Amino acid sequence: MPNSLNRALCILVFCAASVSLSGCGFPGVYKIDVQQGNVVTQEMVDQLRPGMTTRQVRFIMGTPLLQDTFEPNRWDYLYSMQAGHNPRVQERISLIFDNDQLVGLAGDFVPGTSRDEAIMGGSSETEPATQSYPVDLGAPLGTGE
Repeated sequence: MPNSLNRALCILVFCAASVSLSGCGFPGVYKIDVQQGNVVTQEMVDQLRPGMTTRQVRFIMGTPLLQDTFEPNRWDYLYSMQAGHNPRVQERISLIFDNDQLVGLAGDFVPGTSRDEAIMGGSSETEPATQSYPVDLGAPLGTGE
């Protein structure tokens, strides 16, 4: 009798341990989506035009994530997204102002045709909108070069 009791107890402990340990690896640890910074879309960038005031740009893009004290004419927007176990995706755009007017941008977005111009048939068909934006990622920002 004690031998069968030991055997039943051993089987019970083995089953309990296997059920307990199987819960550790299945279905995996859930990782939440982590978003940081300002959400910037291509549609928002397409609305930007040279000569816009800082108030107009702030209305379209929102408050910049970084506004350097030593370079107040440069606004930086950063967006970072990591969905679960996927690699992190990061996008950035820097806007440059001169005398409270937008003069250039640099970063991961390229200005294109705005939705209104596409519907109304603006001047972007004869002249690409990217020509009116001085984008030089090689030159240091804020030097005017």
